[in-house]
Amino acid sequence: MFFLPFVSNASDDCLAYKLHPNVNIITPVWTKQVVQPLREMDLLHGNVIATMTDNYEIIADITQIEDGYCVSLKSVDASVGYSDFLVQIDIRHIPDTCSYNAILTHEDEHIRAYMSIMDEFNNDLKKSIQIASDSITPIFVRDATDIDTAVDKMNQDLRSHPDLILIMQKIKAAEEIRNRRVDINDTGAALKRCIL
Repeated sequence: MFFLPFVSNASDDCLAYKLHPNVNIITPVWTKQVVQPLREMDLLHGNVIATMTDNYEIIADITQIEDGYCVSLKSVDASVGYSDFLVQIDIRHIPDTCSYNAILTHEDEHIRAYMSIMDEFNNDLKKSIQIASDSITPIFVRDATDIDTAVDKMNQDLRSHPDLILIMQKIKAAEEIRNRRVDINDTGAALKRCIL
């Protein structure tokens, strides 16, 4: 014979307060910084380091019930995208010279490739965040001091949702593909004209 452990009805009572969260996505304002490291790099190629940010601000709905509080996910304000591009050009290229500008133009193509990825994945990203948000059930807390902890748990559950992890992996894969395509399509003719 099996006995089920006693389960408080307070947690079940919170299910009645589950909401369909509103999801808002904004693209971060990005910056580009061009630097020339003191150590020599590849003379013919620069480098772009893209910083991807994914921040999720959770807005909760708090309902006081008999034994405590139900903390429900009301909305998610997501800031997802590239916030910073660091372009590195070999120190042997003097700024504003033909070779420097040729390499900078090529690296700007990489930045455009990154930005096109976010444009392409915008709808899928919103759908993934919506699915992840919808999966989060209200959390019961006995004391108001535990509300922030419940919101932190919701944020953690959102970030670790399989749909959200998968879309971020797809974006990373698209980065690799697009960056290779930019390099393959560049014949180096602009830089060769500068050197010859």
